[in-house]
Amino acid sequence: MKALTGYSTNADAYKAGLEAAKMAGKNKDAKLVFAYMSCDYKIKDVIKGIKQVFDCPVIGNTSFTGVIMPDGYIGGDKPFVGIMVLCDASMVVGVGFADRKAYQSARDAGEAATKHARIMTKMPYHDEPDLMYMTASPTEEEFFLKGANRVVGRVPLFGGSAADNTISGKWSLYLDGKITGEGVAVALIYMKNGFANEFTGAYRETKDMGIITKVEGARRLVEIDGTPAVKKYAKWRGMKTSELMGDKLLSATITSPLGVKDRLGDLIAIRHPMFANDDYSMNIGANLSEKTVVIRMEASVDELISSVGETLKKLNDSLDKPAICYHLVHCGGRRAGIGDRIGEVYKQIVKNVNGVPFIMEFTFGEYGYEDDGRNTTGGLMLSFTAITK
Repeated sequence: MKALTGYSTNADAYKAGLEAAKMAGKNKDAKLVFAYMSCDYKIKDVIKGIKQVFDCPVIGNTSFTGVIMPDGYIGGDKPFVGIMVLCDASMVVGVGFADRKAYQSARDAGEAATKHARIMTKMPYHDEPDLMYMTASPTEEEFFLKGANRVVGRVPLFGGSAADNTISGKWSLYLDGKITGEGVAVALIYMKNGFANEFTGAYRETKDMGIITKVEGARRLVEIDGTPAVKKYAKWRGMKTSELMGDKLLSATITSPLGVKDRLGDLIAIRHPMFANDDYSMNIGANLSEKTVVIRMEASVDELISSVGETLKKLNDSLDKPAICYHLVHCGGRRAGIGDRIGEVYKQIVKNVNGVPFIMEFTFGEYGYEDDGRNTTGGLMLSFTAITK
């Protein structure tokens, strides 16, 4: 396998896609293009430019403020597109797409997209894919994933949710010419190469924890230990509730979010409080369940930055063979907290990838897995995947 990368900040969408693809370099064995771009572009035109060079599926989503490529951080105040192309004559890829509005439930949409991808591979049904990539809108990721699992079971997962620059719903996900702000796209990958995924929030547990006693829907945390959630959280932090109300909660919790442990305690899936309602309930960026424990987590901005290098080291230590490429999913909320120190994140990456091609996107939800556990989703997390020789 060979991985190619390219990028552009051309203001013209078609030219940006074409420039990124030409920078990557044409390869007759190209099987899949990951493309992450600015929500300001006309996406169809960017993809049209990419497909002038690569005659294979183009899948991805809009990324929060930029991408990080081997040459540095690309984006900021400019429109941007970054791509990674997987090239291997023996690789088999199937892709599928579902617009949520066309289905009764997110689970049905996830199932339909994955069925299409499975059929497209033309592989025997008993042959499981090696990897599943998913991108989705940042609203019902867990249910899209449940639908995908109906088709392929527990296939190792990586990917992330679409993002925009202002958390205003301008995000999109796409597969070739199919584009939506609410839906899911899936790629199933069969390959001879090895791989590994490191999925972590890289936060420290505090002593503050409580039982979730009331949830409305899947993502509205109403009470912890019978106390309104915002009031409980404010007490843990020694803050006034007025400092947390409305969208103040979003930025206040980047360095101190909530976490829920998996059944084995191997993974703490981070739950990012997004908005404090007038009744002191919290809107959360991922699903929660009553009668489970929620833990207050912590990390300084310095630790958010250093965790990139630490997570890559853990990933590299788990590899049996050298990496060919890295697909790095980094939460957009963490990126916002890091602010103008984003160059330090780039240095952390370069220090640990040993010259191997990589791409980093910034998402509003991250997907990964833990050995002996299930595929899952979280917020404020890192999902770093390496493909090896």
